[in-house]
Amino acid sequence: MTTLDPIVRPASLDALASEPSSRRDFLRDSGVSVCGMVLATGSGTALLAGLSAQAGVPQEPGAAPPTLAPQSPTEVAGIDRGYDPRQHRYAYVVDIDKCIGCGSCVRACERENQVPEHYFRTWVERYTVSRTGHVEVDSPNGAHDGFQPLVSGSEVTKSFFVPKICNHCTETPCVQLCPVGASYRTPDGLILVDEQRCIGCGYCVQACPYGSRFIHPVKHVASKCTFCYHRVTKGLKPACVEACPVGARKFGDVKDPKDEVAQTIATKPVRVLKPELRTEPNCYYLGLGMEVH
Repeated sequence: MTTLDPIVRPASLDALASEPSSRRDFLRDSGVSVCGMVLATGSGTALLAGLSAQAGVPQEPGAAPPTLAPQSPTEVAGIDRGYDPRQHRYAYVVDIDKCIGCGSCVRACERENQVPEHYFRTWVERYTVSRTGHVEVDSPNGAHDGFQPLVSGSEVTKSFFVPKICNHCTETPCVQLCPVGASYRTPDGLILVDEQRCIGCGYCVQACPYGSRFIHPVKHVASKCTFCYHRVTKGLKPACVEACPVGARKFGDVKDPKDEVAQTIATKPVRVLKPELRTEPNCYYLGLGMEVH
């Protein structure tokens, strides 16, 4: 996949790295605008226009962007400091044929991660296909409380449930478009958000082709599925995986050849969402039909 060209950041934004607790005050006092982003997808380049328009900070074309490394995963997620992320590579498998749309996964995620009401790090969609090929999709309250029985006539040929989460893509646009380095990829393959660095500009929310991000209504920072990184690094499964009563969700380490998920990906006909985007998702599906988008 052709990666986006480096984003040239105005020098004034370097203060965000050293003063994370006052990042919004900095933006307000300096007059820096975080609006006016222009994404030129046709040429494969990303330009952030307007970041320094009000502050009057010049941008030099072709200049290398300053280094803005995120905090370590242990600092961000509060994980066990004895954990070595370089020894792992995580992936997720969803078996659509098994999912019953009960919503247990959504509720478990809400409890585990204190997800605000009516916001979702994971949700379930119901697909209904008619005899003519017409597809209808619904997800009442993200399937938090499950689904009402489907009232259908003879025109409906099939119906199934599709759980969705952040795909933790290898070539992820959200990381490439974050202007302050708050979205980043861990050595074990997860995409996380450094909440101390995030300025809540929403670029990553717009960039995600899977609709898996939102701006937290209280914290005012980007939020999304983390595969329950705080649990995984302690040897536990994500909350949604443990809560699934039918085993439709699987989580594993593809660096372990004996791992069930690793074997499934290697030997079974798994598919990913929107493969044409070439984001290389690390969430795989069994039984994924062409109706799903």
